[in-house]
Amino acid sequence: MSQHVENTQEEKTRLRKVATATIVGSMLEWYDFYLYATMASIVFSKVFFDTNDPSNAALKAFATFAIGFIARPIGGIFFGYFGDKFGRKKMLFVTFLLMGLCTTAIGLIPTYETIGIWAPILLVSFRIIQGLGAGAEFAGAAITSYEHASEAKRGSQGAWPALGLNLGLLLSSLTIFLLTLNGDEFLVNGGWRIPFILSFVLVIIGLWVRKSLPETPDFAHAQDEVKQQATAENPFKSILRTNMKGLLVVFIIAIGYNALSYIFKTFSLAYLTQFKDVSAHVTSLSVTIASLVAIVTVPFFGWLCDKWNSKTVLIIGGILSILFAYPFMMLLETGNSTMVYIALAIGTGVLAPMMFAPQGSFLSRQFAVENRSTGVSSGREIGTAIAGGLAPLGALAMVAASPTHSTSSVSIILLIAGIMVVVAAFYDQGRKFSKHKN
Repeated sequence: MSQHVENTQEEKTRLRKVATATIVGSMLEWYDFYLYATMASIVFSKVFFDTNDPSNAALKAFATFAIGFIARPIGGIFFGYFGDKFGRKKMLFVTFLLMGLCTTAIGLIPTYETIGIWAPILLVSFRIIQGLGAGAEFAGAAITSYEHASEAKRGSQGAWPALGLNLGLLLSSLTIFLLTLNGDEFLVNGGWRIPFILSFVLVIIGLWVRKSLPETPDFAHAQDEVKQQATAENPFKSILRTNMKGLLVVFIIAIGYNALSYIFKTFSLAYLTQFKDVSAHVTSLSVTIASLVAIVTVPFFGWLCDKWNSKTVLIIGGILSILFAYPFMMLLETGNSTMVYIALAIGTGVLAPMMFAPQGSFLSRQFAVENRSTGVSSGREIGTAIAGGLAPLGALAMVAASPTHSTSSVSIILLIAGIMVVVAAFYDQGRKFSKHKN
């Protein structure tokens, strides 16, 4: 049976669908991320918990942000496995549906004053289900972009999810900025629900786009080969037996990168709000500015991955993050809005994208096609759960425990995280599974 060969126009149409599907999915994931992080630090303690003990309520509210990370590795392993068994397209649809519906549902939860203890129970439940879907979203989007790309474009196309990330941050931070033009009171009095409910528009668009997404050529080819064999090995067992090094590389990079990224994005917001009395209006504008910078830098770093290679870009990003650790905290400590804008613009707008843009291609190339979804999802999400949930919470706790609210311990966390990224990148296993340098 002859195989259809794409013409140039068909290839452009396919890649346009892939770009839209992966970018919209990452947009929703990170639109929710910033919304939830902001609302957890400003609103949720007053809305979903007993306000008789404000400090305890604030800690519980921020802890619900970390709870979502507990579910991520479970979702990553589960949906990653089925992504290798049944295809990238099906899992992208399912994970997006879980994330999208839960984001909208959070905006509809009644307050603690209305339904009592059921308010935080519903919040945590939706957050856990949302985490299950988010646990496989990046891996699915990155692998889909990577496997649809030509060998020479895998670096730039693998950066599409990173672009979606920053578009999501831009959309959510700009929304919060507009909602807080007259102060934070409107958010607390019900305005916080608006961006969660409006996310349903993104859900509809994303589901429509992903439904028409073609399966990746690499997966389709691998399935044809599997059909010619008597049995197919379990993807997870295959990784444990043949490629533990690749799994460890992904795991360590995930810990290092997410510790850096979530301190840049999440800890900074909570620290500025709780210890420097910086308003949500200022913090949201800082993320808006950083996201605008990142929308420019992500495609550039993706292009560099094609020009040089993803490993080199990742290592340089890690080294620069190490050098910026102490200056970042010094800028935040001033509490000055201009200094905050500069800190976030560099950390979230330049350095985090420089480490994240290469990951679509770098992490994907650590595994063979038949176990790639399982490998990237499992290694990355276990690392993300450890660092993404604990790093900002632990950093905030250390600052709170310090009599002077010193941030020196946070700088040390950033230094260690940057070193982890650099060291792990040097153990790249990609040559085993990729013919191209990206």
